[in-house]
Amino acid sequence: MDSVSDNLFNGRRFRALTVVDNFSRECLAIHARKSLKGEDVVSVMEALRVLDKRLPVHIQTDNGSEFISKSLDKWAYEHEVIIDFSHPGKPTDNPSIESFNGSLRGECHWKMRRTNSKAGAGNTIMKGRIHH
Repeated sequence: MDSVSDNLFNGRRFRALTVVDNFSRECLAIHARKSLKGEDVVSVMEALRVLDKRLPVHIQTDNGSEFISKSLDKWAYEHEVIIDFSHPGKPTDNPSIESFNGSLRGECHWKMRRTNSKAGAGNTIMKGRIHH
């Protein structure tokens, strides 16, 4: 699990939570907002728990503020999930999510450049996300 940030076509920043299964390399969720908080991470994890009817044994993530929050810590404790934090400044501790985020960013930028309209860009990115 990680977050990626970028700019929209109008210069406004956004952040996206990406959840990838390290074993299957399947993207389980992408949740984009202007900002991400621990409560946003909990709501995504809870939705995955309800939809998939399963929980991870452990979650590998960095030390971002949305991941070191009390709300995520409480959720993990209640569901007996271990949170494995990477060492600060060491993206190589979680290479599969970093690779996915790089591919996601590159794909979204390419699709936005190839699309003329603002609405078309959003639709194209969503089609690409569903394809993953």
